[in-house]
Order: sequence, then structure tokens, then C-alpha cells
Amino acid sequence: MTNPELISLALKARENSYSPYSGFKVGAALLTAGGKVYTGCNIENGSYSVTNCAERTALFKAVSESEREFSKIAVAGGKDEKPDGFCYPCGVCRQALSEFCGEDFEVICAVSEDEYKVYRLKDLLPEAFSL
Repeated sequence: MTNPELISLALKARENSYSPYSGFKVGAALLTAGGKVYTGCNIENGSYSVTNCAERTALFKAVSESEREFSKIAVAGGKDEKPDGFCYPCGVCRQALSEFCGEDFEVICAVSEDEYKVYRLKDLLPEAFSL
């Protein structure tokens, strides 16, 4: 799957965001090593610590379906109808991804299918906690 195709799925997942408190809508699309895609959106809660990010929503959906190997994730977010800047995974999401993804796992931060940056997980989370 191409990066623009994965980004398109993240943008579509963003439409499902439940973000009445921040108004910041995020979507993510996680590609498994086998080529399957799991999407997620951010889900806010009045008790902020219960809020779940789009990246972890996608990851937890995949893991709950027995997936354990992943290739890359696309993330898109912002307050406007369409993202107006790059949205990066928070530290908690970076650590959650590191539990199942290798150092060279790709993290695609996107504004659109044409405007995006690609990082390696090891560059976004050096010295991750691990077993």
C-alpha cells in the first residue's frame, strides 16, 4: 500500500473522531505486515485521562484481532475541517507502538495525501522501554 493510500484512510478515520472538548480531530491508519489496515480515531472523555488517541485505537483494534506485526502508520489531525499542519503521535502512543513495532517501523505524519513526512519509530522514540 502506498503512503498516499494509507493517508487517505487516516483522513477518513478522522471523520469519526469524538472530540467535543478539544475540537482536535485525529485519524490513524495502521498497516500490518500482511497488508491489512486497521483505522482509529481519537475518542475524548470528560475525564481526560480516559481519552484514547487515534494511534492507540488502531493499534488496540489490530492487536485484539491477533495482529502482532506492523509495517507503518499514517496519522492526520487538526482543528480545522482538514488538517492544517503536521500531527505527531504523543509519547504514550510512541511507546505503545514500540511494544509491537520494530525500530524501522514507519510513522507517516500527514496534512494530505500529497503533503507528509515519514519518520522511523527509533527516531521519534529513542531508548524506548522494552523487555
